[in-house]
Amino acid sequence: MKLNIIVDGRTNAFDVPDKLLQEAKDFFDKLDADMDKGWQMSRDWVEKPDAEQRCQIAANKLLTAIETDNEKLLMLMAAYILRTMPGVKSVNIDITGDINETDIIMEHESVKPLGPIFS
Repeated sequence: MKLNIIVDGRTNAFDVPDKLLQEAKDFFDKLDADMDKGWQMSRDWVEKPDAEQRCQIAANKLLTAIETDNEKLLMLMAAYILRTMPGVKSVNIDITGDINETDIIMEHESVKPLGPIFS
């Protein structure tokens, strides 16, 4: 599966092996269990992060992986995002330090119909 990762206006497409989504299940379960306890998202404490917030958290970890050249963590976080929000196309990672500003872009958002045409 592909995930486009956008950092500071630059887009990189990462090809995440489908089998990684299954093989890393224990890792994902532990990550979810940690997030179930609540998470500090920039200035806000989020008691129960929803799927989008969990992906924002993972994207923040993904940014750290890119900065530290940690390919294993990068692939795990990309796989987590793909697993948590099926249909995700891209993540636009905020680099200003506000995790809440990271955008999760779904596949269907790029192909929205324009709406009815009136004559």
